[in-house]
Amino acid sequence: MADTGGKALLHPADLKYVKTHEYVKVEGDIAQIGITAFAADQLGDVTFVELPKVGTKLKKDDKFGVIESVKSVSDLFMPIAGEITAINDRLTSEPELVNLDCYTEGWMMKVKIANHDDLTGALTAAQYKEFIVD
Repeated sequence: MADTGGKALLHPADLKYVKTHEYVKVEGDIAQIGITAFAADQLGDVTFVELPKVGTKLKKDDKFGVIESVKSVSDLFMPIAGEITAINDRLTSEPELVNLDCYTEGWMMKVKIANHDDLTGALTAAQYKEFIVD
């Protein structure tokens, strides 16, 4: 593993990435969704995360929430269609988890995948790294 100054690896290879800077970790028919380390770094210190309720059904590219930081307010977009099965309640009182560990402790929600084909255009870790460098 590359030395990242104590931070988690920026682009885990087992994830899929979208150009709006969300990631998807697929585990069977469930997808864990959050924002990438690159996005968290660009936002700066996250101060608030607004997420939808469990049971909400969303389409690919729908807005699913808002993330606020000391620098800006940004919308969050669905990388896939599905029904929300869990949200990370810890983000209500600990939004900084997004900055500290976006891929494990700072995940945002879990979704029952409606269509695995939604991930056809998603980027690999290498493609995402190339996308953010360009």
